[in-house]
Amino acid sequence: MAKTILVVGHRNPDNDSISSAVGYAYLKTQLAAREGRADEVEYVPARLGKMPSESAWILEQNGIEAPRAIKHVHVRVRDVMTPDPVSVSVEDTMLHAGRLLRKHNVRSLAVEDADGRFLGLISTRAIAERYISATDELEEGDPASSMAVASSLIDSLSQKVGELMATNVFVLDEEDLVKDSVEDLIASELREGIVLDDDGRAIGIVTRSDVTTYPKRQVILVDHNETLQAAAGIEDADVVEIIDHHRIADVSTANPIQFLNLPLGSTATIVALEFRRHGIDIPPHIAAVLLSAIMTDTVILKSPTTTDIDREQADLLAAIIERDVTEFGLEVFKTRGGEDDMPVEDLVGADSKEFAAGDDTVLIAQHETVDLPGVMAREAEMRAYMRKLVADRGYATVLLMVTDIMAEGSQFLVEGNTRIAERAFDITVNPDGGNWMPGVLSRKKQVAAKILL
Repeated sequence: MAKTILVVGHRNPDNDSISSAVGYAYLKTQLAAREGRADEVEYVPARLGKMPSESAWILEQNGIEAPRAIKHVHVRVRDVMTPDPVSVSVEDTMLHAGRLLRKHNVRSLAVEDADGRFLGLISTRAIAERYISATDELEEGDPASSMAVASSLIDSLSQKVGELMATNVFVLDEEDLVKDSVEDLIASELREGIVLDDDGRAIGIVTRSDVTTYPKRQVILVDHNETLQAAAGIEDADVVEIIDHHRIADVSTANPIQFLNLPLGSTATIVALEFRRHGIDIPPHIAAVLLSAIMTDTVILKSPTTTDIDREQADLLAAIIERDVTEFGLEVFKTRGGEDDMPVEDLVGADSKEFAAGDDTVLIAQHETVDLPGVMAREAEMRAYMRKLVADRGYATVLLMVTDIMAEGSQFLVEGNTRIAERAFDITVNPDGGNWMPGVLSRKKQVAAKILL
């Protein structure tokens, strides 16, 4: 069974987070195939939330499946269970069950009804107990009692499995967290738990040893290296690589890993560089995805985070898909759709990141638009939602950058402790209309960096 390694971006994923996960998982898959390890490892792109509209569009346009939606990287029951347990019919004989136990070298069999639904477990322990119970009538030196015991044991071979199976079996769901299941499984009368699907069929079996010593889930982080932005359970996972273009934060690892952190405008640029470093051709569908991420993260190469390397890689990717860079970038931005009826939680929170500022947590959100007046017409609604975030989640400050791509600046809306923003940018926060910040396009370099000083 191939080992699964998740390639995952940050919470509230933006297009760079989604596209980098897709591109890097593809690259790692190609490298594994070149090294003859295709059957040993599976690299799966994943996401921690709803996909941005431009990500959904670019993936659909190129026939690429959306990254797997996950909520955490805690070890699940499905990660430790033995899948597809050997089964036996409730009407089968104990002789047949015993032969199956021996043939497959297992300790338990799942007992099924005629429709394949789980009824109970039959184990070597149950057979042993049946044999031992037969000796209760044995009187030492008494041939008659010996014959009776032997007859009883022979009769047991033709007994139906349903007569000896255990029904008090601990049942688990494959998505249950192992850490939440350990105590119940250890305390259960049997040594095994059964994993059922929605139709009541056995899809896995879990033993006590499975849940007391279990492997961690392996993950590759892209576009972040900060615990606050990572998947729940990251502290219990095995981070095997990090590919990022942000500040170095607090994700720690048990072993040395490849940590590729470059001051570029997009993580997708780093992924493109890795393709070339390893001599792996970038197919058009992956080139389109990576280019879309460079366009959104650098605001069509206008952001101050944009470097000559970003421009170079953008040109190379555009050549692969035979498109003009700027024209393609504008097309990607236009797929974000109308902002008049966009849910306010998406308008404010679709591209938002948490940052630790001393003892406080600050949420910095960004919405990029080509229609600033249209977005600002919903200011009251956006501010109400921002205040709710402060109250419900305990943020010290919520700062929303409404970035005008064409005018190359951002309107700042701030709720909560406005002094944090005022000190960082030497402004007086305007509670009505916000503050226009000309030239401010980058959350990472121009906003978060100042707040976190």
